[in-house]
Amino acid sequence: MTTVSTPQVAGAALLLQDFSLEMTGKDTPKLQAAAESIPAGTRINVTYLGNEDLPLRLAAARSVQQLGLVPVPHVSARRLESQAQLEEFLAALRDSGTQQSVFVVGGDPTQPHGPYTDSFDVIRSGLLQKYGVGQVGLSGYPEGHPQIPQAELWAALEQKAALLVAEGLAGDVITQFGFDAAPVLTWIGQLRERGIDLPVRVGVPGPAGVRRLLSYAARFGVGTSTSIARKYGLSLTNLMGTAGPDRFIHTLAEGYDAAAHGEVKLHFYTFGGLGATSTWIDDFRTKEGLK
Repeated sequence: MTTVSTPQVAGAALLLQDFSLEMTGKDTPKLQAAAESIPAGTRINVTYLGNEDLPLRLAAARSVQQLGLVPVPHVSARRLESQAQLEEFLAALRDSGTQQSVFVVGGDPTQPHGPYTDSFDVIRSGLLQKYGVGQVGLSGYPEGHPQIPQAELWAALEQKAALLVAEGLAGDVITQFGFDAAPVLTWIGQLRERGIDLPVRVGVPGPAGVRRLLSYAARFGVGTSTSIARKYGLSLTNLMGTAGPDRFIHTLAEGYDAAAHGEVKLHFYTFGGLGATSTWIDDFRTKEGLK
């Protein structure tokens, strides 16, 4: 059994008190199989992938709700081909009662497929409120973005946070995943200094193979220097092994100061391993005496 200090236990308890998970539309069978290990009311983000259609996304959101969990459908701004397509999606969410919370992101395409160049455009359209959305998730990048300068990232986040207030929408910030807790804590401190008091959900990679974690890190531009990788627990000499976020969570919990950092939770990127991630969280909470 892992033994951690009292500050770590207290910090981990706060961080894991209301964690969230991520899934794709195709992960519905995995979610159903894993549901027993996921606390009721857990927020489940449903991604908006280019190779998944509207019925698949809606079925996933409905399945989340039927299991006693909270669906958070994604809206990918640059993937939307028209205002009508956005309204069709939002109307379908409303009709199924799964529209309360959404996560709005710019999305992968370099060029927009329609009228929305970024998440700001979607939020300021007024369509979210029209179809009953009350809470909006935003993206955060503690280690930067491979294609967007840091100054632009901060300016965009400040504008979107202010827009949520102006539009009467609740919100939170979900960060890109990383392997080093230090820049995450620094970034949250800077966020608060800039007057953004939205709750933050720190992106955490669920347990996965070392090779797979490194491939995702390379894809999303996340820092993976040898020292950081080893600090996280990735064995670069054993790429066939697996790693969980134990050390990352312990380090984050030890440095977390609720007075300075505000409300902070964890958001787990499952990378297709929804069952493995939910089981890992359940075991971790038991092992650390957090249940």
